[in-house]
Amino acid sequence: MLIISLALQRNMLLENRSLRFFAGLLVLLQSSSYVTGADHDSRPNFVLMMVDDLGIGDIGCYGNDTISTPNIDGLAADGVRLTQHLAAAPLCTPSRTAFMTGRYALRAGLGSTGRVQVILFLAGSGGLLPNETTFAKLLQKQGYTTGIVGKWHLGVNCESRNDHCHHPNNHGFDFFYGLPFTNFNDCKPGAGKGVLVDVQETLWQISVLLTLASLTLLAARASGLLRVSWTLVAFLAAMSLLSFAAWFVPFELLRTWNCIIMRNGEVVEQPLKLETLNARLMSEAERFVERHKDGPFLLFLSLAHVHTPLFVSEGFTGKSKHGLYGDNVEEVDWMVGRMMETIARLGLSEKTLMYFTSDHGGHIEEGPKGGWNGIYRGGKAMGGWEGGIRVPGIFRWPGRLNPGREVAEPTSLMDVFPTVVKLAGGALPEDRILDGRDLMPLLEGRTNRSQHEFMFHYCGMYLNAVRWHPPDSESIFKVHFFTPNFSPAGAVGCYHTGVCMCHRPFVTYHNPPLVFELSRDPSESRPLSPDTEPRLAEVLERVKRAVTEHRRTLAPVEKQLTWTKVLWKPWLQPCCGTFPFCSCEESNHTSAAAE
Repeated sequence: MLIISLALQRNMLLENRSLRFFAGLLVLLQSSSYVTGADHDSRPNFVLMMVDDLGIGDIGCYGNDTISTPNIDGLAADGVRLTQHLAAAPLCTPSRTAFMTGRYALRAGLGSTGRVQVILFLAGSGGLLPNETTFAKLLQKQGYTTGIVGKWHLGVNCESRNDHCHHPNNHGFDFFYGLPFTNFNDCKPGAGKGVLVDVQETLWQISVLLTLASLTLLAARASGLLRVSWTLVAFLAAMSLLSFAAWFVPFELLRTWNCIIMRNGEVVEQPLKLETLNARLMSEAERFVERHKDGPFLLFLSLAHVHTPLFVSEGFTGKSKHGLYGDNVEEVDWMVGRMMETIARLGLSEKTLMYFTSDHGGHIEEGPKGGWNGIYRGGKAMGGWEGGIRVPGIFRWPGRLNPGREVAEPTSLMDVFPTVVKLAGGALPEDRILDGRDLMPLLEGRTNRSQHEFMFHYCGMYLNAVRWHPPDSESIFKVHFFTPNFSPAGAVGCYHTGVCMCHRPFVTYHNPPLVFELSRDPSESRPLSPDTEPRLAEVLERVKRAVTEHRRTLAPVEKQLTWTKVLWKPWLQPCCGTFPFCSCEESNHTSAAAE
């Protein structure tokens, strides 16, 4: 009996322990569920707004007094303004690659070794590789609905017309509406040509010469002046036809091939109509927010302005004191204001982190049609000169970020990646090098120091300059290994080529490198010497070691901007209708399709 009694007591004790264990587990699960729910509720929505080719000097809160930008200025007054915010590249495709991935563009193969520095044809096979991780992909995993409205310019297809390997829908965006390419001269009738103009002229001249040669030989044979074989005449005629086709088909039809609107994977307008583009972009952006107001969501509003050719919607012409370019900037300001109003109308202001920037500096070779980069030297496509990489950076999040703050520490467009991923509750990838840093400690004032001791400024695939912010100093040194050759002599840009190149003979290497101290000389006008800077030798030595360490982190990757990747391939051409008869028009009142 004693044995039976002990056994019963033991069973009861085990049952009680089991009950206590399962009760504790239930409490733990409930607690975990509560914490998860609380974290979910505290996660913000994101509205990231990027302008194309906007100079930092074009905005009122960055010193402009001739262009009216009250909405952008208001965004800055209500939030945090970064005064040393930097693009990772001075051109569209590599800069946007770095922004999307939090990594220098050459890590994704989107740095150039020659004259082709961006994607030139929508039907090229180069672009953002499928194995790259964008912030949109990581936010999808956290339950966010993600959308991009506007410009992409990171490729579409790899091997077939509909594989969409580079398309936004394949890079973490649930919804895409806009330009898979960009706005460029060929998109606006009468604005001129914008792609490989010298190549086009050469092909045209060759076709004319071959045509004249074949006609001359034919006339000589017909008149009996020369005995010419029909084989030679036919060969020259065939070569003439071939060179004409090589010019006409890819280049004269560029407006049809490149200037299109897509909704997700479908072409809905080909070629696009610029006069109604901005109104449609804003309608699509507003509808995306309205559909997902219960969140969480991320919207990347990637504007077509202010890249040339300049265009304005009805009601904005002649408003600015700065001509057509100013009209474009003021329309951008209106678009920013409209997005702010939408967020406020839906009661989402305190739940939404809004961000405003440009992909790089203004295109100064465009003259009055290009942007103003303020006191900073250089501009678009000029490597590491400040004018091409220093861009506006404004963050607003009422209730979380104190209004009216200014941060003068070095920051990067690449920093957006880790910032939004962490705020969304996601984990940063551990299988790749990240070059961006979480901005929240700086934005919230928990630290006064940037996490970027060194920043590397690339011109294509070539390391152009290095910025060093010594931990023991407020100084910011910039070391230039080479600089672009401006043309004509005495100019401040590359007017002979339209944009500056990164390779010889278009650059000058400096030995020793040029060194500037940006906190004292932000316009990079006075190179340092041992007489003016006692730390000069230390700066050069420390930067040299940093470059060596940085290069150890680089791994080989398939280059995406080679000639074989960027040239037009008819079998990759997105088309509305039956190729090559691609044509369709979108109604201005087309309702947004469900994602």
